[in-house]
Amino acid sequence: MIEEALHFLLPTWWEVEITVAAAVFVIITYWFFTYGNGDVDENQAIREGLIGDGIDDKVKMGQLKGDPQSNSAYVIKLELLAAKNLIGANLNGMSDPYAIITCGEEKRFSSMVPGSRNPMWGEEFNFAVDDLPVKINVTIYDWDIIWKSTVLGSVTVPVETEGQTGAVWYSLDSTSGQVCLHIKTIKLPVNSSRVLNGYSGANTRRRISSDKQGPTVVHQKPGPLQTIFKLLPDEVVEHSYSCALERSFLYHGRMYVSAWHICFHSNVFSKQMKVMIPFQDIDEIKRSQHAFINPAITIILRMGAGGHGVPPLGSPDGRVRYKFASFWNRNHALRTLQRFAKNFHTMLEAEKKENAESALRAHSSSSLKERSQVKISEDSLPTTTKFQPFVKEEALVSIYNDTFPCTAEQFFNVLLHDGSNYTNEYRLARKDSNLVMGQWQAANEYDGQVREIKFRSLCTSPMCPPDTAMTEYQHAVLSPDKKVLVFETVQHAHDVPFGSYFEVHCKWRLETSSESSCTMEIKAEMYKKEVETMLEVARSYIKSKTSGGGEIENAPSSSSSSSVLQDNNTL
Repeated sequence: MIEEALHFLLPTWWEVEITVAAAVFVIITYWFFTYGNGDVDENQAIREGLIGDGIDDKVKMGQLKGDPQSNSAYVIKLELLAAKNLIGANLNGMSDPYAIITCGEEKRFSSMVPGSRNPMWGEEFNFAVDDLPVKINVTIYDWDIIWKSTVLGSVTVPVETEGQTGAVWYSLDSTSGQVCLHIKTIKLPVNSSRVLNGYSGANTRRRISSDKQGPTVVHQKPGPLQTIFKLLPDEVVEHSYSCALERSFLYHGRMYVSAWHICFHSNVFSKQMKVMIPFQDIDEIKRSQHAFINPAITIILRMGAGGHGVPPLGSPDGRVRYKFASFWNRNHALRTLQRFAKNFHTMLEAEKKENAESALRAHSSSSLKERSQVKISEDSLPTTTKFQPFVKEEALVSIYNDTFPCTAEQFFNVLLHDGSNYTNEYRLARKDSNLVMGQWQAANEYDGQVREIKFRSLCTSPMCPPDTAMTEYQHAVLSPDKKVLVFETVQHAHDVPFGSYFEVHCKWRLETSSESSCTMEIKAEMYKKEVETMLEVARSYIKSKTSGGGEIENAPSSSSSSSVLQDNNTL
């Protein structure tokens, strides 16, 4: 009796072998789908993802030409409310619908609603456009785990005027199906920017403006951000992680982190998935769990941002999110992403401040306008005006302190006056081209006078194009006794990667010490070699203007500029 019970309860050797083999197969399968595709290096990821995504290989992920800080005329807020009577693409007669909304070159993804022909979304998408009318295309797809997504229908809606349409049902161009949209068009204030108003979308990173002349090619080897995600050459991978995107199951791939984006690429069963999340669109990055035992990171996008690359996960509050799991060290990756998000917003605030200062200089050096002359009575009290600093003196370093063979007044009249040819000779010595010089004019924001010059300058750095467009703002003020001259410059490089975030400041201070000389101090951020070139050309130019008797010839009409320079009394 006992022997029969043991024979019944204990498995046979053949049953043990089958159980072990099945367990090993399950473990290997789980490892393959969860970790197996994440050990590939970046070169393999590049080879696997050279072209396109799972929906349309011909459409690059939305990259809007132009600077995100430029003025945007309109913002279109599209609410994807619902759809009904969609085609049943699955064998069970249902579909897993999601939508791709396209406006111009921007493309956004809605969340996927599993197993429904009448999905409810309630999601908002914001698009910034420069002109009306525009056309918005909404295409509904059926999500498939392995195969390419199937089109269930699409509709194109023209937006011609400012205002809102209300909730309207639009018929799809298929045998069955309608989609409900609510479209609201808002005209932005003249001087507001997309970033400041929260409508930046997928295009918040710095873009090279399309109206700038000359080459903008960056000489460096393309990385995965360029070959896979078609981002600009100046964007590089700072960190990369092996992880998995949560969808119907875990799609394992690699995450790339740059200063402007969090990107993810996966190629499982030849189904390519690419996600490109701008830091500007991120509302929150937090810890989460996948299947209770797999630590994950959830990236929640702000309202109106929409998904980028593949359908995101929906949420009751209308914000979409992406969840990534299977990190080797989830906490380290989380801290890195949060730090990069903080750095991005810090950089954005610094750029706003820099742009405000640049706009002030540009406004001061714009074209001359008629100014009415106001007579002040002799018994009126003088008013004190607080002027803006033109350069950041705390960032300057003294690089030159010596005498110069002319007085402070002669330095301005001979070298800097509107009629002087010194700037042309100096730029020619540096092999600069396309020089365009503005005229000196009084500025309300700064003491003395300002002017603007533009030119193209050669660039020798391997990260730069062969040459770059430059803008230099100049500021000069002469003391009432004409013995002290302060000359300041601020330079911007337009075509150099990251050039819009940096300025080159320089300050010259000249004080007359005798009838034919002055002491000169130069503080700058630029290279000392360039200052030496400026001084060498200046001495040569002064010498060419010196007569046989030792007198220095002034430039034509110098008295007018000098008088305006000293209109503001103090340095």
